[in-house]
Amino acid sequence: MNSIKFPVLDRTTKNSVISTTLNDLSNWSRLSSLWPLLFGTSCCFIEFASLIGSRFDFDRYGLVPRSSPRQADLILTAGTVTMKMAPSLVRLYEQMPEPKYVIAMGACTITGGMFSTDSYSTVRGVDKLIPVDVYLPGCPPKPEAVIDAITKLRKKIAREIYKDRIRPQRGNRCFTTNHKFFVVHAVHRLEIMIKNYSIHHHLLQRSLLKHF
Repeated sequence: MNSIKFPVLDRTTKNSVISTTLNDLSNWSRLSSLWPLLFGTSCCFIEFASLIGSRFDFDRYGLVPRSSPRQADLILTAGTVTMKMAPSLVRLYEQMPEPKYVIAMGACTITGGMFSTDSYSTVRGVDKLIPVDVYLPGCPPKPEAVIDAITKLRKKIAREIYKDRIRPQRGNRCFTTNHKFFVVHAVHRLEIMIKNYSIHHHLLQRSLLKHF
């Protein structure tokens, strides 16, 4: 009843010759089975709901979303990254095994978005925290754009050399921000608030005495 004849398959496989390098074989296996870790903090993350559905078929690229960073090799950051969430994001990235990749999804993740001008608690770009491979602008990006970003990442993986990738990442993996904030303990926060209040109160008194 089976229409497939096994001797034909055996003869076909015996006559086939595969010629490749170990690096190309490794790249092919990785780009065909990317396991993403979805890091969503805002409205851009809602687009993943339609992306995983049957219309766009997220799984046809071999993408299997994971909940543990130790089982993922791709992290998709979507939404606003705040100062309090920044150490958690860096910790998740460091727990991922090499080689690992990052897709920055949305304007808030790439530049801070609408919060980049007057917000004291927003990181102006996730690339200040972790190295980014593909930038995906939009507010929010459509599922088709996410698929296009994954396709570009797959092309990038296909032509890269493993040793050349690890070398720059070891030097770039650091937690840096340009906001000039400093971490203080909870005991000293009240002292700093009192000091700032006394300075502003003194300046207010001087301005009032000058005008009246």
